[in-house]
Amino acid sequence: SDAFKNALSDTVSINDKYSGQAVKGDIISATVSSELLINALLAISLAIVLMLVYIAFRFEVSSGVSAIVALLHDILIMFSFMAIFRVEINSTFIAALITILGYSINNTIIVFDRIRENTKSVFHKNSTATLIANASIKDTLVRSINTSLTTLITIAMVAIMGAAFQTFSLSVFALPIIVGLLAGTFSSIFISPSIWAMWKDRKKKLPKADKKEKKLKENTTALA
Repeated sequence: SDAFKNALSDTVSINDKYSGQAVKGDIISATVSSELLINALLAISLAIVLMLVYIAFRFEVSSGVSAIVALLHDILIMFSFMAIFRVEINSTFIAALITILGYSINNTIIVFDRIRENTKSVFHKNSTATLIANASIKDTLVRSINTSLTTLITIAMVAIMGAAFQTFSLSVFALPIIVGLLAGTFSSIFISPSIWAMWKDRKKKLPKADKKEKKLKENTTALA
C-alpha cells in the first residue's frame, strides 16, 4: 500500500487532476431545493404577517394591508425577473428577497408616518385621503429618491465587481436587489399610498350613501 501511494503521488498531483475544472459548491438536489423553497416561503409569510400586525398596531389596518400589497408587488417583480432571465433561485436569492422586503417596508413606513402627521394637521382638516396622500408623497419624495439612489449605486458596484472578478454568487445577490430596489421604490411611492387613499375615501363615501338610501326609502314610504 505504501508503494502504491508513493507511485500515485509521483504520477498524479492535485493540480493535474483538477486543472481547468470549475467547481461550484452550492449545487443542491431537488429534495433539498424543495425544502429550501418551502422554508423560504414560510419565512416570507411569517415576516409579512408580523409586519402587517406591527403596521396595523402602529398606524391602522388600511395602512397595513396597503403595505403588504406593495410587498407582494415587489416579490412578484423579483420572481418575474429571475424567471425571464432564467437565473437560478437559491439561498442567495432568498437572502436578496428578504433584504428587499425590509428595505421596501422601511420606505413605506416613512410615507405612512407622514400621512399620519398630515391627517392630524390643521391644514388638512377638511382634506380628502387622496389629497393627504399626495401631500405626504411630496413631503417624502426627495428623501425616498435620495436613499434609493445611494443604495442603488452601492449595490451596482457590487454587481460590477462580481462580474469583473467572475464571482457568480455576488451577481446573483446583486441583480435581484437592483430590480427589487427599483420595484420597492415605485411601490412605496405610488402603490401603497394610493391603495390607502382609495380605502379611506371609499369608507367615507359609504355612510353618506347609506344615509341617502335611507332618506329615499323614508320619502317613498311617506308618499305611499
